Amino acid sequence: MKKPIIIIAGPTACGKTGVSIELAKRIDGEIISADSMQVYKYMDIGTAKVTEEETQGIKHYLVDELYPDEEFNIKVFQEKALKYIDEIHSRGKIPILVGGTGFYINSVIYKNDFDETTADSDFRKKLEQTAREKGNEFVHNMLKEVDQASYESIHPNNLKRVIRALEFYNQTGKPISLHNEEEKKREEFFNAALIILNMDRKTLYDRIDERVDIMVKDGLVDEVKKLLDVGYNENMVSMKGIGYKELISYFKGECSLEYAISEIKKNTRHFAKRQVTWFKYQTDGLWIAMDGKTRESAAEEIISYLKEKDFFKNEQ
Repeated sequence: MKKPIIIIAGPTACGKTGVSIELAKRIDGEIISADSMQVYKYMDIGTAKVTEEETQGIKHYLVDELYPDEEFNIKVFQEKALKYIDEIHSRGKIPILVGGTGFYINSVIYKNDFDETTADSDFRKKLEQTAREKGNEFVHNMLKEVDQASYESIHPNNLKRVIRALEFYNQTGKPISLHNEEEKKREEFFNAALIILNMDRKTLYDRIDERVDIMVKDGLVDEVKKLLDVGYNENMVSMKGIGYKELISYFKGECSLEYAISEIKKNTRHFAKRQVTWFKYQTDGLWIAMDGKTRESAAEEIISYLKEKDFFKNEQ
């Protein structure tokens, strides 16, 4: 019998935190963050990390667990998330996986295998050097020769994913896009209910711009400066996150503060658009339009959906 898990997904700034906490209170759930940045300590404002007060006593996992210089990738996430899911189930509670990183979510639902290849640091360093000398577009075009699907789906500036796709092909002789399609066909390991929150694009973009302004007002610039002052640097994966990399450019004197803030807003909007596009391929779930909707009404809608699916039939 498959054990239950609820996924609350959707683009950044659409209200996932509030809805997930309200739902957890009503169904005796606990929350696992499927966010690639909230796992880091000291990175609170720029990641819109849930505060202790906002949790309302609901236990959260994979928040504030690692230092910014520690490695965190999809395999580490999967291992930790699956361990926490088992712990939550063992206490008779329901795990609620919350975030906007689709690959992270799928890695749990399908228990994807990430052991097919190992990191090839020399190969990566060569491609990173090529990108510095000839530009991201050049490395991106290398991908076109071996994996057209990945070439079309990965933005040239997402150098990490471009290099990962090239590395996978170099080691296996198989396009990573084909591997990903094969992984999608794996049977779901859990009784998973997928809830996708969304809202009108203009409304979402306005919320993103407003949230960035609030982050700056709340001390985002000082947060990044403190991280740099204690030795964390731009080469760390954690410091490449939106909100951090732009302000690092400001501190390096490469741009004005106003420009850096405008770039944070623009990059966050683009990120949200990519998130929505990714989740549109996930058809077996409940889409909730959050425009004008409270967290309470959204939670009620989710519970009604779960009851219709007989999601709770094996509980208690």
